[in-house]
Amino acid sequence: MAKIVAGVATSHTPLLTLGAAQWIHRANVDYENPELNTSDGRLMTYSQLLTEVGPRYENEVDVPTLAKKEQQCNDALDKLAAFVAQVKPDVAIIIGDDQAELFNSANQPAFAIYHGQTAYTIDKLREPTTPDWLRTVRKGYMLDQVHGLPCDPQMALTLIKGLIDEEVDVAASDHVEDPLDKGFGHAYGFVVKRLFAGLPIPIVPVLLNTYFSPNVPSSRRCYNVGRAIRRVVEAIPGDQRVMVIASGGLSHFVVDEPLDRQIIAAFENKDADFLQSIPRGALNSGSSEILNWVTAAGALEHLNVQSAEYFPLRRTPAGTGVGAGFVTWA
Repeated sequence: MAKIVAGVATSHTPLLTLGAAQWIHRANVDYENPELNTSDGRLMTYSQLLTEVGPRYENEVDVPTLAKKEQQCNDALDKLAAFVAQVKPDVAIIIGDDQAELFNSANQPAFAIYHGQTAYTIDKLREPTTPDWLRTVRKGYMLDQVHGLPCDPQMALTLIKGLIDEEVDVAASDHVEDPLDKGFGHAYGFVVKRLFAGLPIPIVPVLLNTYFSPNVPSSRRCYNVGRAIRRVVEAIPGDQRVMVIASGGLSHFVVDEPLDRQIIAAFENKDADFLQSIPRGALNSGSSEILNWVTAAGALEHLNVQSAEYFPLRRTPAGTGVGAGFVTWA
């Protein structure tokens, strides 16, 4: 039977595609964001956040400090890429979130699986006025032109049918109509470019709606869908070696370091109860991508965490930014 032999979870923040000196561009976005999310479910402006917490992180946002964190993250990503190359799976199930890249409010499934032959990324560099820093991000995400990501449609079809039998009513998609308009986004392109590093590993894209109300699944639902994914995969005849990869997270756009560390500890300790009870208020905006990790953890609960690194990437004095995590299971 097929077997899930390894797992990876990685952040995919734009900061991981930029040099530290360019992180100021993302900080400027935070300064103008009217809905910065805190883990108690509140949304606020940067000025409101600064009034509440003060400039407590002003000593962390100078370029030399950020450059050190940039290097730490790149080293962590290199380790993940080396781990993928060592395992060399026959197929990788990538669990990511769609941010109106392939779907939109006309049809936004909570869970979807793509069973086409090729997943095409969306071209987001057709606008000539795109600033240079954002062009760099797009290239790091494989959104600089239409890229074809090889898939495993047979594995995907089996997974869809098996999940339906498991009473997970997953949506199905088999082609991208026009990748100049809609296509696969950064959750998938980042993993293929940065972690596969040229290895021809076919993928099964699993798309979660973590961002958009009203049909965002709970952490409990996500964990149990992950468990169902494992049951289906390990009932497939043959000897395929499968890797499960979670893309996104952790907390952002206000860094919640205690929450992020609790989540990683829950992976290490196989604390399913904690992972299934993360409050919805802590899973707004970018922090909602934690659900990708929770889903993967459900599929990987039979394995042990082999490595875990975490870096709070604060980019403003009030602590906006992203909690960057890098985890492997085997």
